[in-house]
Amino acid sequence: MLWEELQSCMKELGAELIGGADLRGIAGTRYSYGIAVAVPIPTYVLEDIQDGPTRSYLEAYHDLNAKLNAIVTAGEIWLQTRGYEAWAQTTDRVQRQENWTTPLPHKTVATRAGLGWIGKNCLLVTREFGPAVRLSSLLTNAPIPCGKPIPQSLCGNCQICRNACPAGALTGALWHVGMEREQLFKPQPCKQMQHLLMEQRTGLKEGLCGQCFVVCPYTRQYQKKVGQATVVAGR
Repeated sequence: MLWEELQSCMKELGAELIGGADLRGIAGTRYSYGIAVAVPIPTYVLEDIQDGPTRSYLEAYHDLNAKLNAIVTAGEIWLQTRGYEAWAQTTDRVQRQENWTTPLPHKTVATRAGLGWIGKNCLLVTREFGPAVRLSSLLTNAPIPCGKPIPQSLCGNCQICRNACPAGALTGALWHVGMEREQLFKPQPCKQMQHLLMEQRTGLKEGLCGQCFVVCPYTRQYQKKVGQATVVAGR
């Protein structure tokens, strides 16, 4: 009952994917459990960034982060009022270090919750939306049911995201648990290219690109599904 009520609380605020993760033995946290939350990037944004980052993508990026902050904060309060410890990993609490890492990445919680795997673009790939999602997480000692962890990539031989990366920052290697991030991804070339493209296309000094997830076959499936649903709804 606790898990169903907590999920309902977060879904009312817009959570699309929610999963429980067993974090016992995982570095970076004293909490035993984690709750991964994902919301999809709207398909109109995906259409807009086919050739590079845009202002609409930047606006959606910040809007989705704010939405996720509200979702996991509500989950934190819900658990605390019922006597459990909880800590929402909101953007104002968890800051990226210079090498773009955090003590406990949302992606770690998400893969352990079974929401998806780490793709060759070094992003979480979900079956429902591909890597076209924003993530957050909530840590707790509440005894929640946990999903089956996904310990390795399901990307197979696909190299579409690697070939699309304008910075050449992706190695094309298949991820597995315990793998060093640098075996998948070169952060500095990626960061530099993000800032270059964003400034060239919008005049803004921000760091966003999107080319490695907009081309993913799973992202394309998500777009196609939404498009088909729109057509049916319009009949």
